[in-house]
Amino acid sequence: MSSTAQPEYDIIFAGGGTSACVAAGRLAAADPSLKILILEAGPSTYEDLAHLQPGRYLSHLAPDTKTVFFNVAKPSAHLGGRSAIVPTGQCLGGGSSINFLMYTRPSLSDYDDWEMKYHNLGWGSKDLLPLIQKTETFQPKKDQPTHGYSGPLKVSSEGVKFNIQEDFLHVFSEYEKNREKTDDGNTLSTNNVFAPWHRWIDGESGRRSDVAYPFVYSLLPKSRMVVQTECLVTRVIIENGRAVGVEYVRNKRTVPDAPQEVAVAIASRLVVVSGGTFGSPTILERSGIGARDRLEKLGVKVAVDLPGVGEGYQDHSLLVLPFLASQESVTLDKIVINDAAEVEKWSAQWEKDGTGLMASTGLVVGSRFRPTEDELKAIGPEFETKWKEFFAPDPDKAVILMGLAALYLGLPIGLTYDKFYTIPFFLPYPTAVGRVHISSGEDAYAPIDFDTGFLQTDDDLALLLWGYKKARELGRRMKCFRGEYLPNHPSFPAGSAAACHEHVEPAPLNAPDIVYTPEDDEAIKTHIRASVSTTWHSLGTCSMKPREEGGVVDPQLNVYGVKGLKVVDMSIAPGNVGANTYSTALTIGEKAALIIASELGISGV
Repeated sequence: MSSTAQPEYDIIFAGGGTSACVAAGRLAAADPSLKILILEAGPSTYEDLAHLQPGRYLSHLAPDTKTVFFNVAKPSAHLGGRSAIVPTGQCLGGGSSINFLMYTRPSLSDYDDWEMKYHNLGWGSKDLLPLIQKTETFQPKKDQPTHGYSGPLKVSSEGVKFNIQEDFLHVFSEYEKNREKTDDGNTLSTNNVFAPWHRWIDGESGRRSDVAYPFVYSLLPKSRMVVQTECLVTRVIIENGRAVGVEYVRNKRTVPDAPQEVAVAIASRLVVVSGGTFGSPTILERSGIGARDRLEKLGVKVAVDLPGVGEGYQDHSLLVLPFLASQESVTLDKIVINDAAEVEKWSAQWEKDGTGLMASTGLVVGSRFRPTEDELKAIGPEFETKWKEFFAPDPDKAVILMGLAALYLGLPIGLTYDKFYTIPFFLPYPTAVGRVHISSGEDAYAPIDFDTGFLQTDDDLALLLWGYKKARELGRRMKCFRGEYLPNHPSFPAGSAAACHEHVEPAPLNAPDIVYTPEDDEAIKTHIRASVSTTWHSLGTCSMKPREEGGVVDPQLNVYGVKGLKVVDMSIAPGNVGANTYSTALTIGEKAALIIASELGISGV
């Protein structure tokens, strides 16, 4: 790769994740003559079973994976001194090609907050709902008003009958008397219901519904779009206040022996930074866009003093509770541990007709919780202010999202049992906020200066404590229950009535709730600090807000202080969204395509 080679494009996307693929694909389809370059740091996903077969999704958590990069945070006293690790997609298609395929969508008030609270005209729910619908084909049920029925990405119901699912739904309906069962928990306004989760899987082919195929691979033969994978963008080239191109190198994280000569690509019309919540702020900072004091300390020439770059990191705080399951339970555990016979059996079924366990994720049912008055008292006074100021005014916002997984949800290292189910739950709107910054102005591979912010506030900890107790009560009443998996539960004080046990029978449906002492609560809090983790739902580090309020981009996604430069990915989210972030990343891509098309005079997007 030569530093003298400077090919010219109309638009350069610095990153090939979910939003970038949608935006680039829409533009290329509308104007095939448009010269578009996508530079993606990770590998291609084309016809790779690890991406196509839903049942293989946990393989991307393996330590030697090239499709994910693991961002390591600074040690935190709030986490018992440990460093949180946050994976992020590193492949064409980004998170859409390696995520858990859960179809959960935010509340309409989330987007109304983007418009009203953060002053982003055109980003409210009435403007974004048609874009949410535009991308999807909802296969389970026709004529539901908030779903889409003609988009390129398919959404289906679980095709495998998991006996654990019916078990959970029965327990939930008996135990959660204040919550109802429904067949659709993703209407954009529904709370306090329990429902089967739908999946980003084509119900006809059994393939993952990611963005790489419909928005990029299918268009390459009939457009002037160019994709270069395993290329790491080091900085944006800015001349006379305008972005005119990028510098990049072969990514030695995925191609260890690749030479590191710098290549240059020129953009005649627009540079779009789409490196994600971690990549976008660090590209901007290496380009001289960020807080002046921080950049000058690292020897970076300041192009724009923009203190909001890298600030405002948000995520969804996750806790997972695994339980031992009866041997009669249908689970994905043997696929996850790569049992040769099981993988061969279910791969053959998938190849034949797109059905079976390889077309499944095992993420089968879930609920969005808003607390009753009694539950608010149980959560405690630490949560009162957040409830009154944030949640109470918007009844479509949930305080916890909880689900059921018919497998051990995590890397199966050192397991001594072969059948599990897991109840994961996360906080969709944690109070904690972190930051992402470069630690070197020159070395794009240098560790980032990263703080998740996890558990820095008492209200987040109080909600997770309540969530643990709720999930455990549900889990231990299921007839497939054979005990808690002790390594992933608290170590309660000796003699505690709340102690966890392996290889025991389920509690009766009408059993009284476990009574926890203050010492038991402290044991749970210690466990939470040692275990709370990411949901891969990182956002907010290049926020779409007014500049004087710490914003990085305006409502047209322009980076303040630079012409011809936009950011298009989850980093622009000014506030959190109460769901998995795939749906929102798609919506950002659709909105960006419309904005760019309007500015460049392209019709038909």
